[in-house]
Amino acid sequence: MADRSAPDPAGLVAIDVHTHAEVSRTGHPSLSPELMAASEQYFGAKGHRQPTVDEMAEYYRQRRMAAVVFTVDAEHNLGHPPIANEEVAESCAAHPDVLVPFASIDPWRGRAGVRQARRLVEEHGVRGFKFHPSLQGFSPGDRLAYPLYEAIEELGVPALFHTGQTGIGAGVPGGGGVRLKHSNPLLVDDVAVDFPELRIILAHPSFPWQDEALAVATHKPHVYIDLSGWSPKYFPPQLVRYANSLLQDKVLFGSDYPVITPDRWLRDFEKLDIKPDVRPKILKDNAARLLGLTAR
Repeated sequence: MADRSAPDPAGLVAIDVHTHAEVSRTGHPSLSPELMAASEQYFGAKGHRQPTVDEMAEYYRQRRMAAVVFTVDAEHNLGHPPIANEEVAESCAAHPDVLVPFASIDPWRGRAGVRQARRLVEEHGVRGFKFHPSLQGFSPGDRLAYPLYEAIEELGVPALFHTGQTGIGAGVPGGGGVRLKHSNPLLVDDVAVDFPELRIILAHPSFPWQDEALAVATHKPHVYIDLSGWSPKYFPPQLVRYANSLLQDKVLFGSDYPVITPDRWLRDFEKLDIKPDVRPKILKDNAARLLGLTAR
């Protein structure tokens, strides 16, 4: 039976698996002003408006798209309190036709984080978890995160890992404490080995480690790649080649909204040399299957 608390893929043109809740209901930002400014500069989105989750819902509804929404909990490393996962989930629950809630739990929270993960899925309808190793200050294969991975695997929902360079902290002295090495996608290979039933999404074209991401995704059956954070016109040729062939069932549309809009992303994707039968897989079908959505 279809889940009536989730979007119906039959009525959608696309599913965006990578969008950010950047501000809470009370105006609390997801990042410190310094790091947010660096990110805006990096993406050429200086002064972009930070929409509320309610506004995001209307934005995607107008476009007949669904969106996965999350924030990032990196309080241990960055010292900035996150937007509450419960708030994100509750806001998404008000718009089940277009929004899919993911959560983010800092692995440094230990057993409390594991309990929170279970509660978020079982009581708040969360359908996946976002990790940003560079912001959270941990290597994906660090054993401190293993109890959290174990819980997520048991709950049967995906784990999405930021990979590659990040605009957050770019140009700030010391990168604002953000260590790029933690976001090499090859580090996620240990997670895929030790948690073989965990569905994993490697977020973004993984500059400068694109080949590593392709290697992991082709080798491990439950590892996917999302295409967020870059305009498709800048995708490395090997990424396009694999998306058209070996990974056509494991590549996902993602924008990185609001710093990159789905309008811009889709406009550039239309010009990309993607096979006609592969295009709908990337835009919707692969994500619908991975997220457990079924047409009503």
